Amino acid sequence: MPRLDLQEKLYRLGIYVLSGCGVYFIFTAETADAIHLYLGLLIYVLAAVPGLVWARRSESSFPIFEVFMLTFVNTYALPLLTGHQQLALYDPDVITKAAVAVLLFQIVAVVTYRGMECRPKQTPFWTEEVISEEYSRFLSYGMTLTTIYTIISTFFDVIPYEALAVLRAVFYGIGIISTFVTCRRWGAGTLPLHDQYYFVFNLGVQFLFLISSLFLIAGISLLVLAMLGYISGSKRLPYVPLLLLLPVLALLHNGKGAMRAKYWDNSIRPTMSELPAFFSEWLSQGLPSTEKKDARVTAKLLERTSLFHIICLVVARTPAHEDYLYGETYQDIPGQFVPRYFWPDKPVAHVSTNTLARYYGLQSEEGSKKTTIAFGMLAEAYANFGFFGVGCLAFVFSGALRLVTGWGANSPTLSYGGLLLVMLMAWSFQVELTLSIWLTSLFQGCVAILGMPLLVRAFGI
Repeated sequence: MPRLDLQEKLYRLGIYVLSGCGVYFIFTAETADAIHLYLGLLIYVLAAVPGLVWARRSESSFPIFEVFMLTFVNTYALPLLTGHQQLALYDPDVITKAAVAVLLFQIVAVVTYRGMECRPKQTPFWTEEVISEEYSRFLSYGMTLTTIYTIISTFFDVIPYEALAVLRAVFYGIGIISTFVTCRRWGAGTLPLHDQYYFVFNLGVQFLFLISSLFLIAGISLLVLAMLGYISGSKRLPYVPLLLLLPVLALLHNGKGAMRAKYWDNSIRPTMSELPAFFSEWLSQGLPSTEKKDARVTAKLLERTSLFHIICLVVARTPAHEDYLYGETYQDIPGQFVPRYFWPDKPVAHVSTNTLARYYGLQSEEGSKKTTIAFGMLAEAYANFGFFGVGCLAFVFSGALRLVTGWGANSPTLSYGGLLLVMLMAWSFQVELTLSIWLTSLFQGCVAILGMPLLVRAFGI
C-alpha cells in the first residue's frame, strides 16, 4: 500500500478520534464551571492538532514536538474535563487561571514552532551514517545487553555506586536506540520475523523487570518509545498491542497502591523466582471487587498522569501566599552538568523538584530524599516567573525543538544527528520532569548514545 494512503488513514483516524472524544466530553464533562469545559476542550484540541498536521504532511520522520504537545491531553486536558478529584480543593477562579496558563504555553509553542523556518544541515554530523544500514540489524542485540543490565541492576547489588550512574546512562542509551530503531524497521516492514520474536521477548523481559520495583512509569515509557518507533516507520497505529496492553496497564495501576503498601512499607523486594507470584498478586489487587464498586480503573490510570492539579496548586499559592522563586530552581542547572567525580557534594539530580515540593509544603526535607513529586516544566515556570515564565518557556523550548528537528529533517536515523533525534523522541513524553532534570538526563543519554558508534566500530561493525 502506498505510504500516502497510510498517512491519510492515520490522519483520518486522528480526526475521528478528536471529534468523537470532543463530542463525548461536551455531554459528559465533570467540570465545576461552564468556562472550564471550553478551556478543557481548547487544551485538548491544541494538544492534538500538531500531531494531526504531522500525520497529514509528515514533514519530519521524528514527530518530537508533536508527541510532546500530545501529552497535554492526559496531563492537562483530561484531568480538567473529567473532574480530577483534587480539583475540588481549588476555587473555580484558580482552575480558570491554571487553564489559561496551559493555553498560553500551547499557543506560544505552536506559533513559535510553526513560524520558525529552519533548513536541514548538510554537515557530516547530520548527513553521514556512523553505523551503516547494513549492520543496523545488530542493534537488536543491544536489547540483550540492556536486558542483562536491567536484571543485574534490579536483583543484584554488585555494581559499585560510583559506576552506577555512568552504566545506567550507557545501557539506557543503548536500549533507547535499539528499541526505537528496531521498532522503526518493524513498522517499515524490514525487520525479519525471527528478529521480531527476539525483540518482543527482550522488550517483555525488560518491562516486567522494570516495573517489579513498582515504578510503573519506567515500563510504560519503554512501551511508548517502542510504539513511537513503530508509528514513525509505518504511519499507522499498532491496534492489537494497544488493545491488549491498555487493560493490563490499567489493572497494574489500580493495584499499585496496595502493592506498595505491602512491599515498600515492609522493605520487601521480590526475587526473580518470586516474580510470577508477585505479578499474579499485583493483577489480583487491581481487579475490581465488591469492596471497590466505585473503582474506575482506566480513570485512575489517567489521574496518575495528571499535572493539572499541580499547576492549580502553584497558581493558588503564588504569589498570594508564597512569592515567585525568580529562577531559584533554574540556577542549579549548570552545576548538574558537572560530573560527580569532580564534585562529590553535587546536589541530587532532582534538586529542583525537591525545592518545589518543600517550598509548597508537599514534602519535608527528609521526605524529599525518599520520593519525588512530579511537577512538570509548566508549574515550575509559573512558580518562578508567573505567566511571563510560562510564555518564555514555551518560546525557548519549542524554538529549540524546531531548530533541532529542522536541522535533522534529512538525517539518516543512524547518523549522529539521527541518533540525537531518537534521543529527543524518547524525552518528548517525559513531561513530569522539571527543566533541570530533563536537560541533564537528556545530556547523559546523549553522551551514551552518541558514543555508542565508537563502541560499535571498536567491534569491527
